[in-house]
Amino acid sequence: MGTGKTTVGRTVAHRIGFKCVDSDHEIERRAGKPVSRIFAEDGEAAFRELERRFVEGGHPAERVVVACGGGLVVQPGMLGALARKGVVVCLHASIETILSRTGRHGRTRPLLDVEDPDARARALYAEREAIYRSAGTVILTDSRPLSEIAGHVIRVWRRESQAFARKIAAGGA
Repeated sequence: MGTGKTTVGRTVAHRIGFKCVDSDHEIERRAGKPVSRIFAEDGEAAFRELERRFVEGGHPAERVVVACGGGLVVQPGMLGALARKGVVVCLHASIETILSRTGRHGRTRPLLDVEDPDARARALYAEREAIYRSAGTVILTDSRPLSEIAGHVIRVWRRESQAFARKIAAGGA
């Protein structure tokens, strides 16, 4: 969280003429309530199941940039499921940047709606960092203009989508 996934996803999609879908927003729309209420009323496990359903069939299969929530790829099997659907790019930021960015959003992030949000963010970062770094191409978003980050994502997508298409054609997805 706080790496710029939604903002970068929208910018990239606009530039390449694709649709952008944010997994959290789609889950909220389908559930009829915000992520914070899903966590409060149904629990994190229920939310993670909704994420899984979203990845398995909750968005168009082509011409879409999907901005996934930060906890999605750490679930068993989800990184593989994403990689079978297309090019995976992981946006990364330092913990200081993440804390700065998420601090502006008050209590809208359920995993940080705790007594010590900084400590919780640091714990999540430590727990997830290795998985994020193995998720595909990792792009650092700290102190970089949006246009530069989006351009980097597009270059990666162009390069890796060709390899992905060859893999699909060979029946290997």
